[in-house]
Amino acid sequence: MARRERLICASSDLVEKSRGVRFEFERQGTQRPAFVVRFDGSPHAFLNQCGHVPVELDWQEGEFFDVSRLYLICATHGALYHPGTGACVGGRCAGRGLIPVPVVERDGHVYVMEDHE
Repeated sequence: MARRERLICASSDLVEKSRGVRFEFERQGTQRPAFVVRFDGSPHAFLNQCGHVPVELDWQEGEFFDVSRLYLICATHGALYHPGTGACVGGRCAGRGLIPVPVVERDGHVYVMEDHE
């Protein structure tokens, strides 16, 4: 199985601890909603699915950070996740973190890495 890069957005679209960019990610032959945010200077991407119940996190499109801008938050349950790792840090995620999505930043763009046969 080969890996292919697919463009998500320009690097300038991701501002540190600000709005994220939503995109579709193919996982096990199915398109799934995902998102990417910038944290600690790097892009971090995850499936857009709460670890508690499989609902999307953002309360408005692209709004994934809590008011402190320190954590990603599920708008439905209030579960908190570390934006660099996706680890559950509080709330109703019961220790289940976000599922990471592989991304790479190069030449002013952010790409998702997808498996293809």
